[in-house]
Amino acid sequence: MKSVLWGIIFSISAHILYAQNTIGLPEITNFSKKNYVAGTQNWGILQDKNGIMYFANNEGLLTFDGVFWKTYPLPNKSKVRSMAFGNDHKIYVGAEDEFGYFSPDKNGNLTYFSLKKLIHDKDSAFSDVWNICEYNGGLFFRASNKIFQYKDHSIAVYKPVSHWRFLGKSHDLLIAQDFDKGILQYHNGGWQPFLQNSALPSGALVTAFIPLEDGRSLLTTLEHGIYLIKDQTASPLYSPFLSLVSSHRIYSAVQVSPDRLALSTSLAGCYIINTRGEFIQKITKSEGLQNNNILSSFIDKNHNLWLGLDNGITSIAYNNAIKNIFPENDRESGGYTSALYNNTLYLGTSKGLYKVPVGANVSDLSYVTGKFSFVENSKGQVWNLSEINGKMLMAHHEGIFQVANNTAQRLLGNNGFWTFLPLSSISPAPVIVSGSYNGIHFLTYKNQSFQMTGAVPDFYLSSRFICIDNENTIWMSHPYRGVYRISVNNYTNASSKLYDSKNGLPVSLNNNYVYKVKNRIVVATEKGIYEYNHFKDRFEPSEYFRKLFKDIKVFLLKEDASGNIWFTSNNQLGVIDLSKSKPETVYFPELTNKMVSGFENITILNENNVLVGGETGFYHINYPKYKQNQNEISVQLRSLKAYGQSDSLIFGGYFGEVNMLKHQAIGQIPKISSQFNTLDFAFSSTLFSQQSSIEYAYFLEGFDNSWSGWTKKTEKEYSRLPYGLYRFQVKARNNFGKESAVASYSFEVLPPWYLTFWAYLYYAVLVGVLVYLAYKWQKRKFVRQQLKYREEQQKLQYLHQLELARNDKEIVRLKNEKLESEITHKNSDLASSAMHLVQKAEILNKIRTDLVKIARQTNMDDLKDDLKKMVKMVDEENKIDSDWGQFSVHFDKVHSNFLIALKEKYPNLSATELKLCAYLRMNLSTKEIAQLMNISSRSVEVSRYRLRKKLQLPSEINLFNFFLDFHVEENKS
Repeated sequence: MKSVLWGIIFSISAHILYAQNTIGLPEITNFSKKNYVAGTQNWGILQDKNGIMYFANNEGLLTFDGVFWKTYPLPNKSKVRSMAFGNDHKIYVGAEDEFGYFSPDKNGNLTYFSLKKLIHDKDSAFSDVWNICEYNGGLFFRASNKIFQYKDHSIAVYKPVSHWRFLGKSHDLLIAQDFDKGILQYHNGGWQPFLQNSALPSGALVTAFIPLEDGRSLLTTLEHGIYLIKDQTASPLYSPFLSLVSSHRIYSAVQVSPDRLALSTSLAGCYIINTRGEFIQKITKSEGLQNNNILSSFIDKNHNLWLGLDNGITSIAYNNAIKNIFPENDRESGGYTSALYNNTLYLGTSKGLYKVPVGANVSDLSYVTGKFSFVENSKGQVWNLSEINGKMLMAHHEGIFQVANNTAQRLLGNNGFWTFLPLSSISPAPVIVSGSYNGIHFLTYKNQSFQMTGAVPDFYLSSRFICIDNENTIWMSHPYRGVYRISVNNYTNASSKLYDSKNGLPVSLNNNYVYKVKNRIVVATEKGIYEYNHFKDRFEPSEYFRKLFKDIKVFLLKEDASGNIWFTSNNQLGVIDLSKSKPETVYFPELTNKMVSGFENITILNENNVLVGGETGFYHINYPKYKQNQNEISVQLRSLKAYGQSDSLIFGGYFGEVNMLKHQAIGQIPKISSQFNTLDFAFSSTLFSQQSSIEYAYFLEGFDNSWSGWTKKTEKEYSRLPYGLYRFQVKARNNFGKESAVASYSFEVLPPWYLTFWAYLYYAVLVGVLVYLAYKWQKRKFVRQQLKYREEQQKLQYLHQLELARNDKEIVRLKNEKLESEITHKNSDLASSAMHLVQKAEILNKIRTDLVKIARQTNMDDLKDDLKKMVKMVDEENKIDSDWGQFSVHFDKVHSNFLIALKEKYPNLSATELKLCAYLRMNLSTKEIAQLMNISSRSVEVSRYRLRKKLQLPSEINLFNFFLDFHVEENKS
């Protein structure tokens, strides 16, 4: 009997634990060892004032800023077991046989400083430091055999009676658990018993000490439940759920909201309870955790729940207004449609129809606890769920079904159907329009049942997109055929009309979808939204929707009860919020590329419950909460790296201590060598639950002309910046368009060595030296030029003198030539005169001869006497000596006293020989000389020979040349 009772209790508890989870689950993001590249186990979690997360990891202190992971190992490479911030804003860590703190160096890079050196040698041996608490300006570090108090740069040691098991702080209480003494309180420099009235078992191991309101605290134990602490009294917090969850070992706990706690176990994942101990929600491996062994937990400033696992890290967007709903355990089917009917939520998927009871007047369906069940006879693709005339109709791949009593009853099964719409606003609607795979059909409602009664004649297009205007006219669009208007007189007499480019629509008929929004028939096209003009019977570009959507290409349009317009565009979900004076476009980046492409579905139950079909299951959006959860967005510069011949970390991400909000000081402006030709800036935002929606813009003051466009990139690289002072600025914005404050970082790129002050000084000295050398060189050059000038002047003077001499010589030459010419002319005259004398002598001789001949022949004495007189006269006339005297005078005048000079040099020359020399100087021939001298030619040759001997001339010297040269030399002398 007892075993049966325990079985019943276990069955009830198991049902509580595993069956009644909330249908809406927060987005779970898992980070494996491959993501953060560090150890598997994570023993503690913290967040600084800048939003950066810290994890006590097996391989050191692990940080995460939303984009970048970084590990800071300890010098002894030991596991970091615990962390805490001190009043000095440093982050203190405890490890294996080691504790100390991390503080940024001058470059903002975290550096570890050990405190172990402050411990006295006798107390230096200790095991792992499992807990750290800041209390009254001091830091307490708990190892199992010692508690160290660090304050005022000194260490105090507290030893247990047996061994220390826990150290924690709540409100202004610092407690520690001794295995023998139980829970002790630190007071006045010592440890005193804390609980005066306690229901806590002696063997219970405390795992968390959490502050609550009104001075109360919550104490969790590993296997003995949870206790409420007030006024030094420990009272058990009891519930059937807590009794069972305690058996799964509560290893960590954290307050997630004023009335809710997260209990993390080492065997069964994480459970959310209220302060009364009642179950709210479970997050286990079945819901998406990497494993169920949780070592640490933390709630960040944006109410995201972080879990440090035995193997990995998990972030849970616990406070996010978007939740996942998975109607089936395998999470493989896509979500196509949803509906709320008779306090039951129905979800149509690619595998069939699922339902879960949700109760009445539920504000937020995602917090409803329950389990989905499969609706019988609904296997296959469910395209639409519509409540018409109080009945639930299901458009299915295999026909039309009516859903009732957990069963789908087939009404028509010869075709696939897309959707249903009542043809009139009368309730109950007598005629229902149904779009099928091959046309539009009509259902009539009579006697509480639906019957197929007809279809639009000669119309066989797939009719998935249908709407009905205020005049009960049916509009249907085919994505690739166009838009059709179906006029219905009665359901048996209907006609259709095609609207295409001839009727105002774009030329391209691809992707045209018709909707009824704001009581207007509109068509979403690739060229924008077109609106039907009833008076012109044509479509026109809608100015109203153009102002709302601008250049957004819309696929799906849906209007909610508040007049907001929900839409999908390029696999994005958004809403035009018209609740304010100015329309606002809000996107949901959490769902980007997560909807079923081409079959997007939005079901708006109310503003708190918007269901969106996803590739796996559904998404639940609490829209007012989503708008309310506009967490403050911030951006930080996380690093600056310089690359060149070597790499260097210029900035490591911290301007001050770890837990300080501080900006760059003037003294922190680095000077970067020009040898680093590439600078890489890394930046991020710690809005962890909205990482997919964050965009960044940056501006390098001193280089860029303007801010960049918005981008998802979290790094910016600049290459070959010229030297100068720069300021890098970056800002972030979320999907609401809200921008962060600008984060900035100033730095200076130093000029290359050849442009530095010392280089310029060197250049100045060098220029001075060069100027001096140039001066000296110029001076020497000037001296040389002067010398050269003088030499040239002397040379010119010399040349001038030579020129003058040459001119004189030329004048002399010309005069000589003139004289020679005159001499030649006079020689010619002399020769003519000489020839005349010769001819005269010849004539006279002939006359004389003739006269003598005549005288001899005549007998007349008178005649003979006369003839003799005449002969005598001829002889007197033929006296050459007298003629020669006159000739020689003229000859010396012509030839500059040649005969006189010759006689002076050669006094032994006779008159005949002088006469011969004159004739030779005149270059007369031997015959001419013989005639002038009245001798034979032979005698002339003999005379020449004798003259040569007197003049002592060899035979090879020409007499004419000799007399000519003699004449020249005599003139020179």
